[in-house]
Amino acid sequence: MFKLAHLSDPHLGPLAGFSLHQLFGKRATGYVNWRRKRRHAHDMDILARIVADIHAHEPDHIACTGDVAHIGLPNEFKTAIAFLDELGPRERVSFVPGNHDAYARSSLKPLAGLLAPWIADDEGKAGYPWYRRRGPVALIGVNSGVPTLPLMATGRVGGEQIARTEALLDRARDEGLIRVVLIHHPPYLGGAKRGRELVDAAAFEAMLKRKGADLVLHGHNHSFSLAWRPGLGRDVPIVGVPSASIGPRGHGELGAWHLFRIEGDASAPRITLEQRGFEPDGTVILRQKIALHAKPA
Repeated sequence: MFKLAHLSDPHLGPLAGFSLHQLFGKRATGYVNWRRKRRHAHDMDILARIVADIHAHEPDHIACTGDVAHIGLPNEFKTAIAFLDELGPRERVSFVPGNHDAYARSSLKPLAGLLAPWIADDEGKAGYPWYRRRGPVALIGVNSGVPTLPLMATGRVGGEQIARTEALLDRARDEGLIRVVLIHHPPYLGGAKRGRELVDAAAFEAMLKRKGADLVLHGHNHSFSLAWRPGLGRDVPIVGVPSASIGPRGHGELGAWHLFRIEGDASAPRITLEQRGFEPDGTVILRQKIALHAKPA
């Protein structure tokens, strides 16, 4: 059995170590939003309890699907290095960015440079989509984080990345691996509200229909979701995880993470989801358990 842990949207804090000249354009709006709301919503003590619970379950690999940052400042990615290293050895932790990581054009260079160890493929080449083989599983990381206008949180994959992802899905199938795709935005029509959606979700859905996948994981909405979309031969489960750090003063569900128990082989994978979440009494408990290898009628 292969155990895959999934968390997302930790929004690490507090914001520190920046100069006022960095707060121009969209970052000015984002900083005000952080001062008013986000710094109270995301609780680092809750995140620490979630991480401790992940470690207690000894997963084989940990996937973080973005939004380690608030406004995409270089120092936020330095904080993210410490956080990702705390999750586990670098070869056992994978990352794809979210919209808050790619907050502004000036975020892209430090994002790619500082977090390169977690977005590199098996040959050590950083970029998207990346391909990592771990046990019986092929992890394929897709980037939907792009700079947007103020008050927008949309994502985009792009035709070139979709074409390369298709090739990696073919490669994983040929290698007899169970195929797991990581992305930040919900990659299907209706997956997020207008202004927060993946703008080329229809193209992503069409790719799944042509090539198939065994599991797609995302974050972004700070809430649990399970959607099924047509794949190649069988429907594909698309699972969204709540933020790992939301506290009682935040919007969305309290901090949570997902454990996927993956058994079988590529011809007949058996995948079970266990959602574990923070409770007001300070504990982290099992919230629900769902078999994903049999779509409900």
